[in-house]
Amino acid sequence: MTAPVSPTTPSPITAAPSTAAPVGDTPIAEVDTFVGLAADASTAWRAASIAVRGEALRAVADGLDARADDLVTLAGRETHLAEARLRGELKRTTFQLRLFAEVLAEGSWLDARIDHAVADYPMGAPRPDIRRQLEGIGTVLVFAASNFPFAFSVAGGDTASALAAGNAVVLKAHPGHPHLSDLTGQIVTAALSAAGAPAGIFTVIHGTDAGVHALRHPEIRAASFTGSIAGGRALFDIAMSRPEPIPFYGELGSVNPAFVTRSAAKGRAAEIAEQFVASVTGSAGQLCTKPGLLLVPAGSAIVDALSSATLPGAAPLLNPSIASGFRRSLDATAQHDGVEVLAGSAASDGADPAPALLRTTAAAVIADPEALVSEMFGPAALVAEYDDERELVAVAKLLEGQLTATLVADERDAVAADLLPVLATKAGRVLWNQWPTGVSVTWAQQHGGPYPATTAVGTTSVGTAAITRFLRPVAYQNVPDPLLPAALQEANPLGIPRRVDGVLEG
Repeated sequence: MTAPVSPTTPSPITAAPSTAAPVGDTPIAEVDTFVGLAADASTAWRAASIAVRGEALRAVADGLDARADDLVTLAGRETHLAEARLRGELKRTTFQLRLFAEVLAEGSWLDARIDHAVADYPMGAPRPDIRRQLEGIGTVLVFAASNFPFAFSVAGGDTASALAAGNAVVLKAHPGHPHLSDLTGQIVTAALSAAGAPAGIFTVIHGTDAGVHALRHPEIRAASFTGSIAGGRALFDIAMSRPEPIPFYGELGSVNPAFVTRSAAKGRAAEIAEQFVASVTGSAGQLCTKPGLLLVPAGSAIVDALSSATLPGAAPLLNPSIASGFRRSLDATAQHDGVEVLAGSAASDGADPAPALLRTTAAAVIADPEALVSEMFGPAALVAEYDDERELVAVAKLLEGQLTATLVADERDAVAADLLPVLATKAGRVLWNQWPTGVSVTWAQQHGGPYPATTAVGTTSVGTAAITRFLRPVAYQNVPDPLLPAALQEANPLGIPRRVDGVLEG
């Protein structure tokens, strides 16, 4: 028997355990019960006012902040991440919960549109009164990530945006931090209950079979995932093969290439090398936006700076599965013809992986992009030297979908004008003279990209636009004003921006 967060009565909030007792998988019968209760909760939560939903999100943030010491201690024990990193991530997590409360109040996320009836409409027939808004899609299944135990886990961005949109959440905990998942879930559930949210609004479940069973449950209306390409693709295929397919928002994998022009390399070699190493090795390279491929001019001082760089020591990765996966990907790249070790060690026999920088040529990458432009999820990257800047564009055109692409250049570089449009077709976020790690939670942020970076190229999992993943449009035709949702009533009682007869108001 697992210890899931009860959907009916909030569990007592316990202190972080000092020993790692096993957490069992959630029985399938309990999964069915939890999803059924969540479906009822979604109906009630969708009808709750924007103000109530916003206050509930703030209550969750306050609850997490109040237990920061316990949460960070337990997260460090289960993930091996540094305390400073974890405290910063927890701050980001509570920030985005409060930001979604602001999003709700601002109101443009509803995309409210009103077309009044027109008897002599130019299309040749009368236009009826039609009013449209976005509404919660229904119960959302969230698969938590391993590498962000707060920001992309139990109370992370997917949970925050799904709750904000008016949906219940069933959270599939990551096995890499099960006790943290339970403690976080207890805090979230208690805060939501105290804020007046309906019973069953949030539940934590454990186990692969439990997660797959929930994904197939007819009351699950959408799902999100952050993890490996193999795992995410398997879940995506399940979501698409259901009798009623559902949206599946998977963030899967990304190499996040960085391109350095000749002029930038000549003027800023030491700075570029230092910043690249910091971006590659931060959090032991276990960031989905870590730059895994760097293209630099052949013979550049950047290569010399990287070869003599002082790299961090070996460090434990998040869990044994990630460590073994990193070793396999590093070995495959290091053993490729034309690849050599530039700095660090590519040996895979140590208890904890050490950082490694590998070296090849742009020509080798162009000849075999499938092998060399591949994610090494850990503290490693491949440096490719080019002879001609035209090779930068050639490499860019060969890329699969990416979360990010970085261009380190000077504004007058002719190749920049050719390269930027290509990168914009390959990545969700294109950076100029900055490094991709560190994804700010903002109104304009885009964290997504073409497959295999994500399974839904038109969406983001970070930033305020993430709420749109868990909404669907509903139009009301000729419905009496008192029966309409508040956002569509004639008097605009919410005071939100709306498009009325084609004109944006507010």
